[in-house]
Amino acid sequence: MTLPSNLEAAATILLAVDTNHWPDKFILFLILVASLSVHEWAHAFTADKLNDPLPRSEGRVTLNPISHIDPIGTLLIPLLVLFLSPGFAVIGWGKPVRVSLPNEKSKVRDDLLITAAGPFSNLLIALSTACLSGIAFGLGLENEKLLDLASTVIWINCMLFIFNLIPIPPLDGSHFLKHILRMSEQTFAKLSSYGFIMLIVLVNLPFFGKAFGTAISFSSSKFGELALILKEMLAKVSS
Repeated sequence: MTLPSNLEAAATILLAVDTNHWPDKFILFLILVASLSVHEWAHAFTADKLNDPLPRSEGRVTLNPISHIDPIGTLLIPLLVLFLSPGFAVIGWGKPVRVSLPNEKSKVRDDLLITAAGPFSNLLIALSTACLSGIAFGLGLENEKLLDLASTVIWINCMLFIFNLIPIPPLDGSHFLKHILRMSEQTFAKLSSYGFIMLIVLVNLPFFGKAFGTAISFSSSKFGELALILKEMLAKVSS
C-alpha cells in the first residue's frame, strides 16, 4: 500500500471512509468526536487567553469530549448519516463555546481570533497527521491500517474545516459573515434562530454535496501529497 501520488488517487483513498462496515463507522465517529472536541477546546482556549472568563467558568477549557458534545450536531446527525444514510459524507459540530468578549476595545478582533481558532485547529490536526504518517512511512512503518487511519483523520478534519466556514449559525463562518456585513446583535440572533433549518436544507441540496465533497477531496489530497513528499525524502536519506 503506497501513499497517493496525485489528486485522483488521494481522493479515492480519502473518500474510502464512506463504508458499510459498522466497526469502521464507529472508528470514524470516534475520530469525529475527538476532532470536534479539539475544535471547541481551541475556541475556549483562545478566549481564555484573551481574558474572557466565561468559557473557563462553564468548564469548556478542556479536551474532555463530554464538555463539548452537542446532542444534535455531535450525536444525532453524525450517527444518522453514518448508519442510515450510506453514500453521504458525515458532518457534525460541537456545542458552541459561549464567550462574553469583555474588552470593548478589541471586541471584534477577539471574536474573530476566537472564531478562527476552531477551524485552524482542524487544519493543524490534518497537518500533524500528514507529517507524522509521512515520517512513519519513510521509516518503514507503513501498513494499510495506519494509512487508512491517517487518511480518515485528515479527511475528517478537512471536512470540519470546510464545513465550519459555511456562513450559517451555529457554524464559525457565520461570525465572519456577521462582521463583514456589520450585523447588529439582534439581526445575528434572528438569523441564528433559523440556522438549523437552513443547514438541513443546505445539506440536502444536490450541488452542495458535490461541491462539499470536491472541496474536501482537494484539500485532503494536498495533505496526502505532503505525507508522500516526507516519505520519499526520508526514504532517500535512509537508502
